[in-house]
Amino acid sequence: MSPTKASTMDIDLQQVFGSPVPELHEAAVARDASPALTRALELRSFLALTEEQVARVRDRVHADMNSERDMGELSADKLRFDAQWLEAALDARDGYRAALGELLRTMPPPGQLARPVRMTQPRATVTLPTPAAPAPPRAGAARGPRPGKPA
Repeated sequence: MSPTKASTMDIDLQQVFGSPVPELHEAAVARDASPALTRALELRSFLALTEEQVARVRDRVHADMNSERDMGELSADKLRFDAQWLEAALDARDGYRAALGELLRTMPPPGQLARPVRMTQPRATVTLPTPAAPAPPRAGAARGPRPGKPA
């Protein structure tokens, strides 16, 4: 979790947790760090890395498309590959932004403990109706020939 790479959600983190990102990283290594802070900073580091990848591909495409560059150096295959790479990086960025945003929206306010997790499963009890008359012992079974009667 590197605090040196900026992310587009650093301001959101600072607003929710009340401290700049470098201080949040220091707090996250403490023994009593909240799980929400640890998870938020982990997502933030993934987001920062993914945003760096998006920027690298964007810059590479811009450099390849520079008007001063020789047209003979253009490669459709290379541009297609960069477009695929950019799409993957943008999808990852959007996923990390959504996950981090959801975490920040749903976590309890600082200082408030989360609801305790219920570890037992609730039990459903159902009373089945009793049958009106008990079923004969061989209900539904095929009958054999009766003694004394021809088959």
